[in-house]
Amino acid sequence: MKKAKYTWQLREKTELPEEFSEILTNEKINPLLGQILWHRGIQSHDALEKFLRPTIENLYDPFLMYDMEKTITRIQDAVAQGEKILVYGDYDADGITSTTVMKEAIELIGGEVNYFLPNRFIHGYGPNMSVFKEQIEAGVQLIITVDNGVAGHEAINYATEQGIDVIVTDHHELPPELPNAFSIIHPKHPKGHYPFGELAGVGVAFKVATALLGELPVEFLDLVAIGTIADLVSLTDENRVLVKMGLEMIQTGERIGLDTLIHLAEVKKESISEENIGFTIAPRLNALGRLGDATPGVELMTTFDEEEAEKIAAYINTQNDERKEIVASITKEAFESINPADPIHIVAKQGWHEGVLGIVAGRIMQETGKPTIVLTIDENNDTAKGSGRSVSALNLFGALSEIREDFTHFGGHHMAAGMTLPVTNIEKVKAHLISYLEINQIDLSQGQELLIDESLRVEEATIPFIQQLKILAPFGTDNPVPNFLFEDVLIEQSRQIGADKSHLKFQLSQNGAKLDAIAFQMGNQADEFGQGTTNVSGQLSINEWNGNKKPQLMVNDFSVDGVQLFDLRGKNGRQKEIPASNTLYVFFNADSQKLIDDQTSQQLLFSNVTEVVEQIQGANIQQLVFVDCPDDIDLLKQITQLGEIERVYMMGISQEEAYLNGTGTREQYAQLYKFVRQQEQVDVRYKLNVVAQHLKIQEKLLIFMIQVFFDLGFVTIENGVLRKVESPENHPLTESKVYQTRLKRIKTEEFLLYSDRETLQQWLWNEEEV
Repeated sequence: MKKAKYTWQLREKTELPEEFSEILTNEKINPLLGQILWHRGIQSHDALEKFLRPTIENLYDPFLMYDMEKTITRIQDAVAQGEKILVYGDYDADGITSTTVMKEAIELIGGEVNYFLPNRFIHGYGPNMSVFKEQIEAGVQLIITVDNGVAGHEAINYATEQGIDVIVTDHHELPPELPNAFSIIHPKHPKGHYPFGELAGVGVAFKVATALLGELPVEFLDLVAIGTIADLVSLTDENRVLVKMGLEMIQTGERIGLDTLIHLAEVKKESISEENIGFTIAPRLNALGRLGDATPGVELMTTFDEEEAEKIAAYINTQNDERKEIVASITKEAFESINPADPIHIVAKQGWHEGVLGIVAGRIMQETGKPTIVLTIDENNDTAKGSGRSVSALNLFGALSEIREDFTHFGGHHMAAGMTLPVTNIEKVKAHLISYLEINQIDLSQGQELLIDESLRVEEATIPFIQQLKILAPFGTDNPVPNFLFEDVLIEQSRQIGADKSHLKFQLSQNGAKLDAIAFQMGNQADEFGQGTTNVSGQLSINEWNGNKKPQLMVNDFSVDGVQLFDLRGKNGRQKEIPASNTLYVFFNADSQKLIDDQTSQQLLFSNVTEVVEQIQGANIQQLVFVDCPDDIDLLKQITQLGEIERVYMMGISQEEAYLNGTGTREQYAQLYKFVRQQEQVDVRYKLNVVAQHLKIQEKLLIFMIQVFFDLGFVTIENGVLRKVESPENHPLTESKVYQTRLKRIKTEEFLLYSDRETLQQWLWNEEEV
């Protein structure tokens, strides 16, 4: 049995109302897709119309936001009076696009505007006191924050005391006390009643721009789409409208810098999607702020010079490549530092790049299914700074808030946290989180939840069905790409692919229907298939190659029902990781125990089946490892069929190599007998190799032949010294029990060591005899 990495949550099918079913029929929407729409809250004609065909009319009036009218009046007055305006942004993709939207909107009404993006390593996140002071001394008369500000009390108070108005536009979690700003534009303002509270920073900036210009600035929608997708806000309601129209604007628009970046990223502009933005464009913009100054991002989005655009885009590409190298290096080191047995992971090291630690934490969390904090330590070994990523079962921000006093700086939300703390407090934080899990009875052993939208048969995964899934796009937070489950399928043509064979490619087969599948980063699980019944979860797509289109499943998880057999024989010996818990190593020969390094594992030297039964049942054994070969092959089969065994690992090491060495020829026995008759005695403890070389008989075979002679009474052995028997009785070799056991062992080794896995598997769990 192979358990799924995630805990699958399969949605129950709903009996759709007749009225909604008629709507689906009129729209020619597959009923399976109708189930997904219904579960995502699309349950009426109006809701479906808005979902499928969003328009400008679906956007909300920006003046519904609290303080909007006051804000617009103040900006208009500043422009009219020629005041110097500063847009204070943030260093991520949302901050870059927010800054660009606000800057260009103010310029369109004739304002004198400049912008500033803080450097995370110098200024930190949000309004910075020293920057505000510098800007005010340089003549700035109005400051507008975008994608930050609601927590910037100190800097905003300073500006206010200097007689400088600060307009805050933000979307982050509101603190208990709001800053003393001139106005605060926030979709969740406690005194406001805006219909949708999940706008990104760029969405809020776009609302201000719309109100300021008196019309919808469609030319900004490309920026809104990028920032909204990049910030992982909910892609529902108004955000869906903005992103859907924004993607269309990117396809047809002429923003020189963005077009250049898209081209360099090798993305097709005419078919750009939210996936391209999320995995290709946004990471490039984010890389700027992760490594240093994000200002080139705004320069790229605002330039009208093609040569400058190419220069900046190339620089951004270079920064992104460097970011990827840094992430890969730190991720490798961090993985090597974790203890797989820990319920949570906290790793820290000097010299790690602060800007990418959130990415590293996320990768470890995804791979292990456990909350992870990754920290970099300063050169004085005093302070650690970094990020944490959590699973849905643990509110990381809530858990760490209980020990907020142990941090120098701390912030975050349910699934993520950023922190600075003394190095001496790292172990305390780890101990607290482990205790928190225990006290709150949070079980992380089942893995993260994976929502399965529908269970499909392989024959239902057709190109028309997959094409119709696109009506659900754009995908993102709260509107994810649907996951489908294919149960009781056969796996065929499984093979590892990629330069390092880190991926898997195979086919799902069910009742004659086939479906291609690819599983990234699962190459090391190739041997999980081939036994039991397989259940596969993934996302459907269309693979187009040389004009041919085929359905394809992008696998995110799978499970295998029934007992599995893993072939660790020969060169495969230790390539498969064996679970540490609920595992029993079985030895048929005491000498074989030295072959296993792990002395903490449960080990049993076989004496009888009853003893193995007691061991298996008493310790809840789920995995059996057969280290060596038994003399009687049926014993192995009996043990395998005991208890609730889920996985069997066959190492089958033979130190004697009976099958390879055989029993010896008549000539070799005659040669040995003649040698023995000529010697008074031979100390076989020290002279065995000399004798083997003299007789030209392989040493392991010679040991066996001497044992046969001893068994038949031809020689005596005492304290390692072999002596001839003067007048031994004549016996054929076949009368020796040692010889008879050898013949049985040869048959056992021939089958166990040289049969293919499928033959072994069939024999172990069926009635066939060898």
